[in-house]
Amino acid sequence: MEKIELLAPAGNLEKAKIAILYGADAVYIGGKQFSLRSRASNFTLDDIAELVRFANAHQAKVHVTVNLLPHDEDLDGLSDYLQALDKAGVHAIIVASPAIMKRAKALGCHYEIHVSTQHSSTNSAAVRFWKGQGVDRVVLGRECTLDEVEAICEKNILPIEVFIHGGMCISYSGRCVLSNHMTLRDANRGGCAQSCRWKYHLMERGAEISDPSDLFSMSSKDLQAVRYVEKLIQCGVSSLKIEGRMKSAYYLATVVSSYRRLIDMIYEKGHLEAEDIEAIEREIRKAENRPTGPGFYRGIPDENVQLYVDHDEIVTQEYVASVLDFDPFTKTAVLQVKNHFRPYSTLEIFGPNISSTAIEVGKITDEDGFELEVCNKPMQIVYTKWDGPIEKDAMIRKIK
Repeated sequence: MEKIELLAPAGNLEKAKIAILYGADAVYIGGKQFSLRSRASNFTLDDIAELVRFANAHQAKVHVTVNLLPHDEDLDGLSDYLQALDKAGVHAIIVASPAIMKRAKALGCHYEIHVSTQHSSTNSAAVRFWKGQGVDRVVLGRECTLDEVEAICEKNILPIEVFIHGGMCISYSGRCVLSNHMTLRDANRGGCAQSCRWKYHLMERGAEISDPSDLFSMSSKDLQAVRYVEKLIQCGVSSLKIEGRMKSAYYLATVVSSYRRLIDMIYEKGHLEAEDIEAIEREIRKAENRPTGPGFYRGIPDENVQLYVDHDEIVTQEYVASVLDFDPFTKTAVLQVKNHFRPYSTLEIFGPNISSTAIEVGKITDEDGFELEVCNKPMQIVYTKWDGPIEKDAMIRKIK
């Protein structure tokens, strides 16, 4: 049986490479055109070609989102763009519009065509329909329960991709016009303002019924499906997808490496014990800035999976440095500062090939050799002797 794919998001070239280095089998990205998440950095065609070369060298794949629901004026240049992606060697495009699917096929493009979750495919009849259209994979809507995913996979119609982590839309797989009405930003053309996460005064007949000091929202907790991955593998799902093209490189490294470890342990052991699951969940929490829940996997979410109040996103500051280089002869580590930390403190390192390990950091100097009392200048290059596991592209964080 082919091992399940771990598919990670990336908003720029640096993040895509980090996701692959930390264990993603494939990454999905957006180009400068025809993609949702217009506020992500997104990729030029040259970036995409470079990423494909990097992915091929690491036995990984690149999927490109072409997933907006276009109006006529959005279709200018579509054929040229689809052919350019083919020339760049991408492995798949993720599409919501049947017209774009048909255009890619008519052009003879070699990449796979995956039906986006924006199309809200939630049953086997829909998957069978897409097979008739000649597509290669269906990304199910996030409204499917675990039992429904299993029932669809049992039909063995097409490879199935499901989400396991990240933001959940309060609407039906993105079919929302709040942003259009309130900000003139079209959610299905890349401009969602996430109006559901705003705070509102809740009114009834002109009288406020919400607490003015504790305003109402209609947001959902983020999805975290660690406890369901084993079952999803058993169901025959082909790809497990993490959401978050707007997320940081540190977030991606933490979440991707955690799910990589989880998947590998399931294949190695066959079944995970409670302590294995809890260890993975603890690791993921080191990068989370919003509460999480099971999404729809257990059934229709109740009020405990919603965020009506107290849902501000908290900027995590645990990530304090990245490893730029290491000299094994002098045992000198070259670090780039990301957040405030002090020399002579206990920190934690993790990397593409390093599990989270506590480490004592000693004297730290700047590029001129001056000893620092505190590292508090983001992007500053600093030096320290290092006795313990280390590798290029590893990350260092405070211990929570």
